[in-house]
Amino acid sequence: MVDGQWYYALHVPNLGAAVKRLIVGRPVRSDRAGGALLPKRLALPVFASDALSSVAYAPDEVLLTLAVAGGAATLISPWIGVAVAIVLATVVASYRQNVRAYPSGGGDYEVVTDNLGDKAGMTVASALLVDYVLTVAVSVSAGVLYAASAIPALRGHEAITAVGAILLLAVVNLRGLRESGRVLAIPVYLFMGAVALTGVVGFVRFATGTLPAVESANLEIIPSAGYEAGLVGLAGVLLVARAFASGAAALTGVEAVSNGVPAFKEPKSRNAATTLAILGGVAITMIVSILVLAHVTGVKYVENLDQLRSADGALPDGYVQHPVLVQLASASFSGVPVMLYVVSAATGLILFLAANTAFNGFPILGSILARDGYLPRQLHTRGDRLVLSNGIMILAAIAAILVFAFDASVTRLIQLYIVGVFVSFTLSQLSMVRHWTRKLATATDSSEKRRMQRSRLVGAFGFLLTSSVLVIVLVTKFTHGAWITLLLMAGTFALMRSISKHYATVGGEVRYEEDDPTVRSLPSRVHAMVLVARVHKPTMRAIAYARATRPSQIEAVTVAVDPSESAKLLRQWDDLSIPVPLRVLDSPFREITRPVLGYIKSIRRSSPRDLVVVFIPEYVVTHWWEQLLHNQSALRLKTRLLFVPGVVVASVPWQLGDSGHGDHTAPGNRTRPPQGRIGHE
Repeated sequence: MVDGQWYYALHVPNLGAAVKRLIVGRPVRSDRAGGALLPKRLALPVFASDALSSVAYAPDEVLLTLAVAGGAATLISPWIGVAVAIVLATVVASYRQNVRAYPSGGGDYEVVTDNLGDKAGMTVASALLVDYVLTVAVSVSAGVLYAASAIPALRGHEAITAVGAILLLAVVNLRGLRESGRVLAIPVYLFMGAVALTGVVGFVRFATGTLPAVESANLEIIPSAGYEAGLVGLAGVLLVARAFASGAAALTGVEAVSNGVPAFKEPKSRNAATTLAILGGVAITMIVSILVLAHVTGVKYVENLDQLRSADGALPDGYVQHPVLVQLASASFSGVPVMLYVVSAATGLILFLAANTAFNGFPILGSILARDGYLPRQLHTRGDRLVLSNGIMILAAIAAILVFAFDASVTRLIQLYIVGVFVSFTLSQLSMVRHWTRKLATATDSSEKRRMQRSRLVGAFGFLLTSSVLVIVLVTKFTHGAWITLLLMAGTFALMRSISKHYATVGGEVRYEEDDPTVRSLPSRVHAMVLVARVHKPTMRAIAYARATRPSQIEAVTVAVDPSESAKLLRQWDDLSIPVPLRVLDSPFREITRPVLGYIKSIRRSSPRDLVVVFIPEYVVTHWWEQLLHNQSALRLKTRLLFVPGVVVASVPWQLGDSGHGDHTAPGNRTRPPQGRIGHE
C-alpha cells in the first residue's frame, strides 16, 4: 500500500473524446435513425460497388483461363460471358424474391435458417463472414496494386498502403451510412459511365470501321502443354468450366443488398429489389459488352508472357500486358489520351472502394447473429453515429491482419475468394425452393399458385447453376488456397456454436423463477468489512457508509506489511476511539491480496449463508499521469473478489481536489468528477 490508497480511478482527459469527435463526428440522437437510411441513388454505390468492381477483373480471368488452350479457345469468351450473365440474372431474380420474403436484413442467413435449420444457417453465416473479410482484403489489395503501377513510390509498400486504406474506409463508415454513400457515389457512377462510354464508343467505331487494333491484337498465344489441340476432350471441357467459374466472380457482392435491406428508405423491400435489378442489369451489360468488344478487337491476355509471341517469334521490347479494360479504352479513345487516364483511374478507384460493400454487409450480418446469440452481443449495439461501429472495427482489424499475412498479394488472396459466397448462393437457392414448396401447399388462389411455381422454378434453376459453380470452384481452387477458406469457415462455425452454448448456459443459470430459493431467500447475516491502510478522510468516509448500511457485523481490516506502520495505525485507531474494531492480518511475505482473500474465505466457510460486503476507499485522481504515483494492489484485490461467491464489493470514491466539498455518494455508486475528468473504475 502506497499513500494509504487501496484503489485509484484514472481520469482520462477530454483529448481522447475530442479526437474521436474529429474522426467520427458528433453523436447522432436515436430518434434520428431514419435520417441515416439510404435512398436508392446512394444505396447502389454503397451495396453494389463490390459486384460492379468485379467487372474490372472478371473478363480478364475468363480470357486468361481460356488462353491456356491457345488463341482459338478465346473465341468462345463471349459465350462464357453469356453463361455468366444467365447465372447472374437468375441469382438477381432469386434475391429480388428474398428481399421481399425476408426484409429484416438477415439475407441468406435468415432464409437458410428458416427453411433448412440452424446448422445450415450458421454454415451460411460463417461463409459470408469469411467472404466479407476476404472481400476487403482482395479489393483493397487489388486497388493498391493498381495504384502502385501508376505511382512507383508505392511499390514495395503495398501491404502498409493497403492497411492504411482499410483504416480510411473504416473511418468513413464509422461516420455513418450517408457519409459513406456520398463518398462512394461519385467514383462508382464515374466507373459505370467510363465503362459504358468505352463500350458505346468502341462499338460505334467498330461499326464504322474506324476502331484501331488493340495493342495485343497482332500477337499469337502459344497453347500450354497438353492443350495443343485446343478445347477438345475432357481437359477442354474442364478448362471451359474453369473459365466459367472465373467469370462467375462477377456475382460476388450481389448478396450484400439482401443483407442491407434495413438500411434502405421505406418501402425497404421494394427499394432493395429495384436496386438489385439495376445492379444486375448494369453488371450483365458491362461484362458481356467487354467480352464481346475484346473478341472483335482481338484482345490477347495471358497469365504468363511466355505464352505470347509476335510474327517474328519474339515479343516487342519492353512489352507490358495491360488489363483488358485498359486495352479496350486505349483503342476506343485513341487520339484522346485523357480518357484512357479517366478509365484507368475510375477502375483503380472502384477496386479500392469495392471493400465498402463488406463494411456495410459484415456489421449488419454480425448484428443479426449477435441478436440470435451466435456472436458477442456488443455487435448488436449501434455507436455514436447510429452505425454498427463494433462490427466495422472488427472487420477492419481482421482484414488488416490478413493483408499483412499475405503481403497484400492479390494472386495469393484471390485463391481464397468466392468460395464462401457460392456456398451461401447454393444454400439460399435451395432454401427458396423449399420456401415456395411450403407456401404452395397452403395456397388456394390459382394466380398466386402460378406465381409461386414460377418463383420455385427460378430458385431451382439458380440452385442447379450455383451448385455447379461451387463444385468447379472447390475442385479448381482447393489446392491453391481454397482449403484455407474452408478452414476459416469451420473455425467461425465452431466459434459461433461455442458462443451460442455459452449464452444458453448463462441464460439458464440466471433465469428468474418465482419460487427460486437462491433469489427469494435473504442472507442470514451481513458481515461488513472496511479495508484500511491509514486513518484519513477516505477511510473515515468508507467507515461511515459501512455503518449506515446497518450490517450484522462490521470491522476494519488492514494487512501488516510493515510492522512499525501497523503498530502506528493501531495507536491512532485507539487514540481516536473509532467505534469499529480493527483487525490486523499478518503477511510474512508482504503480500496484500492473499491474506485478505484468505480471511474472507474463512468467514464464508464458518458461515456459508453470510454475505460479506467489502468497502474499499477509492481515490479519484485529477490527471491521468497521477495514476503512476499510486499502487494498484486494491485493483488486483477487487478483481479477485469478483470471483468469490457470497462477496459484494462497494467502492467509496474520494475526489482529490474536491476534499470535503464533494457529493457524498452512496457506496458502489459513482459521482461525476470535476469538469474535464472522468472517473474510471
